[in-house]
Amino acid sequence: MCRIRQPNRIRQTIGLERVRRIVRAVAVAVSIVVTMSATSVLAQTPTPAASPTPTPTPTPTPSPTPSATSTNYEKSAGNSTLNSGSNFLERLGSQASGGINRVARTNPGGGGASESAEDPRYRTWYEGYGISVRTDAQGDFVGDKRKTIGGVAGFGARIAPGVNLGFSVDQSHTDIDVPLALQSATLDLTQVGFNGSLDKGPWTWAFAVVHGFGKVHSSRDTGFGLATAGYRAAVDGALTEISYYWTRDQIRIVPKGALEYVRATGAAFQEAGGLDPLNVGSSAISRARVMIGAEIGRYFIFDRKILDLSAYGKFVDNFYQDLGSVQVSLGTQNIIVPGIGESRYGMDVGAAASLNLTNTARLYVNYDGKFRNELTSHQGTVGFEYRW
Repeated sequence: MCRIRQPNRIRQTIGLERVRRIVRAVAVAVSIVVTMSATSVLAQTPTPAASPTPTPTPTPTPSPTPSATSTNYEKSAGNSTLNSGSNFLERLGSQASGGINRVARTNPGGGGASESAEDPRYRTWYEGYGISVRTDAQGDFVGDKRKTIGGVAGFGARIAPGVNLGFSVDQSHTDIDVPLALQSATLDLTQVGFNGSLDKGPWTWAFAVVHGFGKVHSSRDTGFGLATAGYRAAVDGALTEISYYWTRDQIRIVPKGALEYVRATGAAFQEAGGLDPLNVGSSAISRARVMIGAEIGRYFIFDRKILDLSAYGKFVDNFYQDLGSVQVSLGTQNIIVPGIGESRYGMDVGAAASLNLTNTARLYVNYDGKFRNELTSHQGTVGFEYRW
C-alpha cells in the first residue's frame, strides 16, 4: 500500500496546534496549583479576635454643698439674743444709777429731806417696750429686720442708806425677717437680772448681771417647701458702772463710765422638711465694750407733782468681739460660716420724761437709740413705778 505524503505546511500547522494545547493545559494546571496554595495559606492564617466593646464609666453625681447664706437666720437670731442681753443690762444699770432715781434717793419728793432721815424703802416697777433693729449686709449675710416687744417686772429695796438692790424679769418676743434670703425666725427669751448701787457722796457705783434662756423657731424657703427648725438659745452678761452726780438748783449733770460683757449661745439643730435640710452646729458669740458719756436733766415742780426731763449720750467702743463660727452640713459636705457683729465704734443716745403723780407713784417714758456702721436700733419704753 502506498502512503500518501502530507504537504509540509499542513504538518507545521498541526504541530503548532499541539503546542498551543499543551501550553493551555500547563497554564490551567499552574492556575489550579496557585489557587489551592492561596486557599491553604488563608486557611492557616488565624482570624484576629474582635476587641471587646469598652463599658462606659458612669459620671458620679456631685454631692450638694450648703450655701453660706442658707443660715442667715441663725446669725440674726444669735445677734438678737446678744443685743437683748445688752439692752436689759443697760436698763438695769439705768435703774440703779439713773439721775431720776438718784434724785428720789437724795431728795425724795423734791422736798429737800436728808437721805439719812429716810427709812428704807421698797419699790416695784413694770415696763412695756418695743424695739426695731436693722442690720446691714456684711460678707455672706444679706441683712435683716427685727422687731421686739417685751415686758419687765421688777422689785427693789433700799436696804441701808445709800445701798440699793433690785431683781427683775424680762420676757420678750422677737420677729426676725431676712427677706433677701427668704428666711425668717422668732426668738422667745426670758431673762432674769439683779442690780444694785452704792452711793457715796456724789459718787455712785452700780452693777447688773443677767441670765437669759429661750427658744428659736426658724423657717427657710428652699423652693420646694419650707425647712424648719427649733433650738435653744441663752445669754449671760454683766455690767459695772461708775457715775458722778453734780447738781445745781433743779439741774443735774451726771458723767458716767461703764464696762459691759455679754455672751450668747445657740444649740446645734437639724432642719426638717423642704429641699436639702441642713445640720447646723452650736454657736457662741461674745462682746465686751466700754461706754463713756453723760446724762443731763432737769425737774420741774408744779401742783405738787414733779416732771423730770433728761437726755443722754455716750460713746461706745466694742473693743472685743468674738463673732464665732458655725459648721453647716449637708450630707457629706460641710462648710464653716463666720458670725456677724457690730462696728467697733458707735454712739448711744436717749431721752426720758418722768412724772411723779405722788410721792410714791411715777409714770415714765424712755427712748434709747443705738447707732453703728452696720446696725441701727430704736427702743421705746413706757413704765410705772410704785414706792412704799
